[in-house]
Amino acid sequence: MSDLKQRINDSVKDAMRAKEKARLKTLRLITSAIKQIEVDKRIELDDDAVIAVLEKMLKQRKDSIEAFEKAARTELADIEKAEVLIIKEFMPEQMSDAEVDALIDEAIAATGASVMKDMGKVMGKLKTQLAGKADMGVVSGKIKAKLS
Repeated sequence: MSDLKQRINDSVKDAMRAKEKARLKTLRLITSAIKQIEVDKRIELDDDAVIAVLEKMLKQRKDSIEAFEKAARTELADIEKAEVLIIKEFMPEQMSDAEVDALIDEAIAATGASVMKDMGKVMGKLKTQLAGKADMGVVSGKIKAKLS
């Protein structure tokens, strides 16, 4: 079992012992999403795959928060925000803007990208390096600015 999955399972047990219902609900959603993929694909997820699942869950929550706030449903948005905080506990440390910029410059140089058409090459190179360590939407915007 990967270290990250073990940390999540330990957190589930701790939340059960502490009777933290909201936290336990979110942790069970995480374990359920991981287990679903493992069963469907008949594989054991490693840390990188678990991070990908967590990233997807974060994106879903952020989209929901935006929709709830537009609909003036602040109580639902608050629930989603609490879930985001719990999910982020298991994400790797975020890289600074300077580190991200340096990696973008390296990727642009390595791929020889010079126009917007080359953005896919740069994103492909960065996707594995930045998985879970930076918001890929922000990274995409920075790449667009540098290539245009």
